[in-house]
Amino acid sequence: MINKFISAVIEKSTPEFESIQKIALTNFKKVMSAFRENGVAPRHFSNTFGYGYDDIGRDTLDRVLADIFKADRAIVTPYFASGTHALSNALFSILRPGDTLLEMTGKPYDTLEEVIGISGNSQSSLKAWGVKYAQVDLKNGLPDYDAIREAVRAIKPRVAAMQRSAGYAFRTSLTPEMISNIVKIVREESKDTLIFTDNCYGEFTQTVEPIELGVDLCAGSLIKNLGGGIAPTGGYAAGSEYCMNLVAERLTSPGIGREVGSYAYGYKDFYEGLFFAPSVVEAALKMATMFSHAFSMLGYEVAPLPGSNRSDIIQAIKTNSEDMLIEICKAVQFASPVESNVVPMPWDMPGYQHKVIMAAGSFAQGASIELSADGPIKPPYNVFIQGGLTFEHALTALEEVLTRLYNLGLIKIPDEF
Repeated sequence: MINKFISAVIEKSTPEFESIQKIALTNFKKVMSAFRENGVAPRHFSNTFGYGYDDIGRDTLDRVLADIFKADRAIVTPYFASGTHALSNALFSILRPGDTLLEMTGKPYDTLEEVIGISGNSQSSLKAWGVKYAQVDLKNGLPDYDAIREAVRAIKPRVAAMQRSAGYAFRTSLTPEMISNIVKIVREESKDTLIFTDNCYGEFTQTVEPIELGVDLCAGSLIKNLGGGIAPTGGYAAGSEYCMNLVAERLTSPGIGREVGSYAYGYKDFYEGLFFAPSVVEAALKMATMFSHAFSMLGYEVAPLPGSNRSDIIQAIKTNSEDMLIEICKAVQFASPVESNVVPMPWDMPGYQHKVIMAAGSFAQGASIELSADGPIKPPYNVFIQGGLTFEHALTALEEVLTRLYNLGLIKIPDEF
């Protein structure tokens, strides 16, 4: 019964698979072109020590990503500990006391709340630093263009920010068309405003990146899409010359910027991860597509819907049940290559406002380009599934999830199967 149901899921997913493969091929050609144009060679993989002056591995890696993203400059570094760290560095780089940060796509991802000062009492937040905050909420899960225009016109913010991924919101991610529309509005109403995009989970899901759509600066993690499941740590930022000079000086120090920064372990994993990234994102998108079809066919609300134009790798499922949320995470953990024996449980995770359950049997801790599932323990108990280094792993995980839920009586397979 389960196998017949999964066969039907794959059949329904196939037209989307073909579209995903075309996107992956386009992005792979961009990566190949950047590697070729920058003459990537074994010498770029070598480690360096001390200050790291004239580190060709570091500098070439930056140029490769800048070329892929069509940015003036980029920074790809192991010294960003996470996506949140990269985003925080970017925001502190381009904001000053007295400036206003306008979030144009609703409340940001949970871990940014304390960075901004929306929650908590950190003396290191933007709020504590004197940065003001304003927010435009989404309208029916989509950007409210009229409200964005009104807010930008009235506030003239120093930075107007948007979050490409849905994060822990049950909504669609921002498509290139949406990002272009937002950029156009901001440029019309406030030419001096800098436009920033949280690009986490979105890289290589489409054939264009935010910088090509007019964004000034974007940032994200290397243990998500861009690392291809190989980069062991790190993050990146890319954008205009002006913004990237500020980001570099925040990363190290004023007057020094990107001139220093050795790495004793070498850069091979970062180059190789970037090379594999389009194919790995392809596998992750196919995973999300299958889960979307499967749970939609079972009668559950999902986001994105089957057939949607995906702009991140996340698939949300509204389970309406704490037990079901937990059991899905247990199944994903059991289907993982690392720590499959571990049983995930809800816990108070730093940076989150509710208990969270996370399943992530990954080679790199917290690497959500590897197959993982998580969700906050609060109604309606949405589970967020993302990643998958290979199609075979994604398919095996889907089978494990459905089998566990069926055996526990939490789902009913339609009679025709």
